[in-house]
Amino acid sequence: MTKSLSIILLLILGCVTQALAQDGSLPQAPDRVRPASNYQFITGKQRLTWFLDSTVGAETLTVGLFSAAIGTARDAPYEYGPHWEGFAKRYGMRLTGVSTGNAIEASLGSIWGEDPRYFRDGTDPLKLRIRHVVLMTFTAHDREGHLTPAFARYVATPGNNFLSNTWRVDSESTNRAAALRTVWGFVGLMSKNAFTEFWPDLKQKAFVKIH
Repeated sequence: MTKSLSIILLLILGCVTQALAQDGSLPQAPDRVRPASNYQFITGKQRLTWFLDSTVGAETLTVGLFSAAIGTARDAPYEYGPHWEGFAKRYGMRLTGVSTGNAIEASLGSIWGEDPRYFRDGTDPLKLRIRHVVLMTFTAHDREGHLTPAFARYVATPGNNFLSNTWRVDSESTNRAAALRTVWGFVGLMSKNAFTEFWPDLKQKAFVKIH
């Protein structure tokens, strides 16, 4: 029941996003709809690079350390235990889920013509940049650089979380747990987009203050 509800909600989200794109409610300025005026669709090599960076890149691995540390401190799931072995299991389990989800999104995105990359919108006012961060969590660029619902992501995020129930410990292999992981997956992606969007600005300001 929970799995079916999650799928229905994602389909509704995709339809709503598609409707917004069709009636012009999505932002149409070139710097938001197109990463650049000379946008070129992602190549096979670039898609592989995206997969590797999103799976074993420094940012993803660092987030995994914090996630595993918090889980170990909370002893959740309890089957792993509050020790280094439990930390390693939690870290490995997250990495398995991330790699599975990224592989699904990369594969389906290649077939459906979706570009999973995030492009900064660094010149607009803060309100529009925050909107861009949220919007790009649920959309992707098509072959012409226009925004479209990220259907491959809608399949990949819940897909990897419900699929991982087959190898997770009992306490986190329920449909409810998978649905919660799906929600947190989108929240995590939104946070990652925000980091990509604003970190260069923060780093530049910090660098100027130091000097």
